[in-house]
Formats: sequence, C-alpha cells, structure tokens
Amino acid sequence: MTNISGTQSTAKLQKTLGLWHIIIIGLAYIQPMTLFDTFGLVSEESHFHVPTSYIVALIAILFTSISYGHMIRRYPSSGSAYTYAQKSIHPNVGFMVGWSSWLDYLLSPMVNIILAVIYLEALFPDVNHWVWVIVLTAFMTGINLRGAKFVANFNSLIVLIQLIVIAAFTYLIFTKLQAGFNADGPITSETRYQLWSLDPFWNELTAVAPLITGATLLCFSFTGFDSLSSLAEETKDTEKTLPKAIFLTALIAGIIFIVSTYFMQLYFPNAPGSYFKNIAETQPEILLLVGGSLFQAYVLAFAIVTVMASGISAHAGVSRLMYVMGRDGVINKKIFGHISPKNFTPSYNIMIVGAVALTAGFMDLDIVISMISFGALTAFTFVNLSVISRYALRDGRTKTTKDIISFVVIPLLGFISIFAMWLEIEETALKYGLWWAMFGILYLGYKTKGFKHPAPQHNEFD
Repeated sequence: MTNISGTQSTAKLQKTLGLWHIIIIGLAYIQPMTLFDTFGLVSEESHFHVPTSYIVALIAILFTSISYGHMIRRYPSSGSAYTYAQKSIHPNVGFMVGWSSWLDYLLSPMVNIILAVIYLEALFPDVNHWVWVIVLTAFMTGINLRGAKFVANFNSLIVLIQLIVIAAFTYLIFTKLQAGFNADGPITSETRYQLWSLDPFWNELTAVAPLITGATLLCFSFTGFDSLSSLAEETKDTEKTLPKAIFLTALIAGIIFIVSTYFMQLYFPNAPGSYFKNIAETQPEILLLVGGSLFQAYVLAFAIVTVMASGISAHAGVSRLMYVMGRDGVINKKIFGHISPKNFTPSYNIMIVGAVALTAGFMDLDIVISMISFGALTAFTFVNLSVISRYALRDGRTKTTKDIISFVVIPLLGFISIFAMWLEIEETALKYGLWWAMFGILYLGYKTKGFKHPAPQHNEFD
C-alpha cells in the first residue's frame, strides 16, 4: 500500500468484523421495519401488489449482490462501487459513480432522522421537531465515533427485536384474516383478496410497469446490503466473508419483506388513501389500525431506536466512502482521508455526515427517498458493468461456461434488472440526480484540469 504521509494520519482501519457482525450491520441499515413506512406509497404505485414489487426488487438486488461479491474479491476496498468502477472501467467513471453514490449514502442517515422525528412527533406532538433532529444526530454521530465493531454490537439486539415485532404484527394480521375480517370489514366472496389467495402477487389486473415502479421505490428498502462493501477494510477474511454476508443480508431482508407485505396486502386490499391520511408516512396508522393504540405506542417507541440503528449503519458506510475518496485525493486528503489514531475511525467524515444530517429538519421524506433511489441505482448499475469490464473484457475470463455465467450472464441480468428500474424512476429523483451529477462533472473537470488527466486514485491494487 502506498504510504500517504504529511496530509493523512498513519492510522488505518482495523479488521475486527466477522460474518454475523456484517449481516447485523446490514439488517440494521436496511431496517426491516421500513416495510411499514413504504407500504402505502408502494401499494398505490404497484396497483395493490406490494409483495410482487418486493420480488422484482429482490431479484435485481440478488443478481447485483453477486456482482458485489466478485468485485470485493478483486478489490477489497472500503470505496465500494466507486473503487470498482475506478479500477475496472476508468478513474473518471469511478469518480462519477462515487459522487452519485453520495446521494444514496449521504442521505440515508438523514432519512432515518426524518423517520425518527415522524414517530416522535406522533408520541410528543408539542415538542419542536428541531429538538429531536439535534439530539438524534448527536447520538448517531457519537456511536459511530466509537468504531465499526461497537456499531455492530449496538445493533444486534435492535435487529432481533425488530424481527420479533414484525412477526407479532404479521401474526395479528393473520388472526384477523383467519377470523374473516380485513381493514374494510367482513371478508366476502366479493372482497378483492382472500386469505391464501395468490392475487396479491398476480391477477388479471396486474401490469408490469407499475410493479417495476414500486420496485424502484423499494430500492430504498434494500439500501444497506451494498453499503456493507464499504466495510471491506474492517472485515476479517474479506474476500470470503463479505460476499457471503452481502448476499445473505439481501436474501434475509427480501424474505421478511415479501412474507410480511403479503399479509398486509390481504388486510389492506384497496387504495391506501382509503386507510391512511398520509400514504408516504404510514407506519403510525398501520400500527394503530392493526394493533390498537397501546401496540402503536410501544412499537413506535421502539421504531425510533430501529431507525437510529439504521442511521448509525448508514453513517458508518458513507464516512468510509468519503475516506477512500479522500485517500485517493479526489476530495481533500487532509480532511476526508483522516483516520483517528484512537478509535481507528474516519472521525472527520463522521462529524461531517452528522452536520449534513442536521438538514433533515428542512427535508420531506418522499423527496429524500427519491434522491436515494437515484444514487443506489447508479451504484448498482456500475457494479454489474464493472464485473463485465474487469473479468470478461480485461482479464479474458470467458473461456469456460462457468466463467461466462459468472462474469457475463449474471452481471448482465443484474444490469438489465436495474435498467428496467431506471425506466420507471420518479421524475423528481431523475431531476435532482442529474443536477447533482452535473455538479460532479464540473468538479471533475476542475480536478483533472479540463479532463486532460484521469482522476487521481490510490494504487493499492495496481
């Protein structure tokens, strides 16, 4: 590894994380209980086929998770998609992927702050929301300054309780359905969905485009599996452990989402606007309608903790992406490439992300989710393309059937799946994402002296 002195601390990230540490961080980042928040919006967009939209999203995510695994084995760097595109395609492409990924990683802590504030306002409507924004951001930043293993240990119990809450909620819905009732009243032969019917997955009214639109929104639900690649330099036996952890995290989350929303769709079979006042913020009302006010109060109180766990994991991911870009010198090396010699964390980046998270007090949830989708889709697209470029084109790994399937077919299927989501991305997400990309191009032009030179890069893998 190149020794960068003078402008960067000599401290390095430490390898302290095992398989289940990584999976726990990933599940905490994904935050399985997010299915309550997105249900109304996705039900409307998918024409009442939320579980199918989750299946579409999961297929694309699993193909892409395999591509992440290939790239991690080749480049076990905390730079994730930024490093993969930089090394496999071109340094300038890598910079733009990293720049666009910031919309995913940098805004993810913010969206968790927004969600926590929504829950707190439901419980304490008289408290000014800025009090919650400041307190929660300070807490999230403080936890991350302690290190990645501390984050994993903090999140373990929270993830377990989330799974128990989802199981209890699903059981409550099941008992109501089994007794012959849904949110509209008694279930009759005329009711849209019957218990154990496959109609929530597919029926004569199903259309592919709405399902993909719903899946595009649900990229937000899966953001977290990909960020695990940013922990590459803190994972034991990285090339073996991290690819397995990324795939298992996505698969476990997908199964939870599909099973739970199947029963939710049965219980809420019609237009979400007929059940919820705000279809973009449905968790408080869903909990009230299914479990009553006491159940709502307890789960909302815990939901505040879960979104903070997700925010903490997201905070860890983006601070490490910024560290690698700083180490490369594409952004200020002295600030962004710094590692604390005490806790071995990118402490300056953690504090910067905390400062950005404070702007959650000005932002709307639906806009932030849309912008996250743009960053996530960009990263997913180029990770799949990086596998083809690195292994198939540059390394010539196309001599056997196994290599063709691994390095051409699977990443191509991943790319096609993600491209289908690009076609259905919300106009707001595309507009803000393109504006952000344009600023990135202007900065890259400045950094490369009018594109006369490639973006700077760390030569650890060259």
